Amino acid sequence: MVMEGGDIIKASNSLRGSLRAGSLRAGSSSIWRNSAVDVFSRSSRDEDDEEALKWAALEKLPTVARLRKGILTGSQGGANEVDVDNLGWQEKRTLLERLVKVAEEDNERFLLKLKNRIDRVGIDLPTIEVRYENLNIEAEAFVGTSALPSVLNFITSIFENFLIDMGVLSSRKKKLTILKDVSGIVKPGRMTLLLGPPSSGKTTLLLALAGKLNPDLKFSGSVTYNGHTMKEFVPQRTAAYISQHDLHLGEVTVRETLAFSARCQGVGTRYDMLAELSRREKEANIKPDPDIDVFMKAVATEGQEASVITDYI
Repeated sequence: MVMEGGDIIKASNSLRGSLRAGSLRAGSSSIWRNSAVDVFSRSSRDEDDEEALKWAALEKLPTVARLRKGILTGSQGGANEVDVDNLGWQEKRTLLERLVKVAEEDNERFLLKLKNRIDRVGIDLPTIEVRYENLNIEAEAFVGTSALPSVLNFITSIFENFLIDMGVLSSRKKKLTILKDVSGIVKPGRMTLLLGPPSSGKTTLLLALAGKLNPDLKFSGSVTYNGHTMKEFVPQRTAAYISQHDLHLGEVTVRETLAFSARCQGVGTRYDMLAELSRREKEANIKPDPDIDVFMKAVATEGQEASVITDYI
């Protein structure tokens, strides 16, 4: 297409005008983006400053009061001071969603956060090492048809036991060796797998280690917890044997079963450990993760009808 000279000048002027307008529009868009980013970053800084001020005020409280307070970020943002003794249902839900939203992905990360907080101030949690040496367990039992649970055998055994106590008869029970000269160590911080064929004594060994062995069995050898024998140590406070046959109340839900168990166990030494942890963090000027702090304080609080541990599980 052929243009006259005036038309060329008009076209070039129009092009420059459109370029300037485009530059202006692009510039205004850039200004908007910069101002938007600045607004959001300033809002984030304000929230961080607010949380820092609330945490500083919390640190000035006495130890007992400090262990009952925490800083919890709400679902809509913003840090709020909460009383861990009276966490509501919504607050617990918000806390657990922030810690473990997707169990398969977040649970390990959450547990590592708990471990790192304790390790950072050099607190060593107590561990238990179980040793068993030269363990021998024997039983006396009827064999053959005499061992069958029948009415005749029941009545016969009553008379036999009476005559045996009188010294008239000798026992027809046979000695059975369940475990013979067994030794080993269960190391702390590990999961130990016990393998064996049926009737090899696996359950008997676990019961012996947990201190729940049947008194009718003949027991010899030693089982020690951190070097202390069963007479010096109460294994039931540290170890529990879980039978393959579950015994539950059919009238209660899973949540009610867990909540009942949590209330029976109490908080143990968690409160004392948390008090020492808080003291060391304050001395070292360490600010813990607020969500982890609220969770640990809630777990160590006595007298709660609904423990946050139950909600976590």
